[in-house]
Amino acid sequence: MNLKTGLIALFIAGLLFPLLQSCNKYEEGPAISLISKTERLANIWKVENYKVDGTDYTSLVSGYIEVFSKSGAYSYSWGIISNEGTWAFQNGDMEVKLTGNDNQTSRLLHILRLENKVLWYYYMDGEERHEYHLSEK
Repeated sequence: MNLKTGLIALFIAGLLFPLLQSCNKYEEGPAISLISKTERLANIWKVENYKVDGTDYTSLVSGYIEVFSKSGAYSYSWGIISNEGTWAFQNGDMEVKLTGNDNQTSRLLHILRLENKVLWYYYMDGEERHEYHLSEK
């Protein structure tokens, strides 16, 4: 590579760098993905870590599973407890709104990380922050 070609490549990289940084939608990543957000979210998820206001309660939710489908269906199960409803992105895809089948209950998940096999989010219950780190089951 000659000096002129190297300078051109460096110039182009300098122009693209700010654009790539702005692609990082979620606080914890990923910086860029070729897989749509819906396809990344649509999965069967198991709990890897669960904290309430920073205190670890992971052992209390072993066996907890969440399922998001591409069609917008949502369900969870934890032993004999289960429920289902729908999900939808909102707020520029930064949040997921869960709505129960009774249309009376809802929860707002704030996405921290959304990868093909990793989902991190938190929701607020009053003043308590419940943070889940999930992985593909």
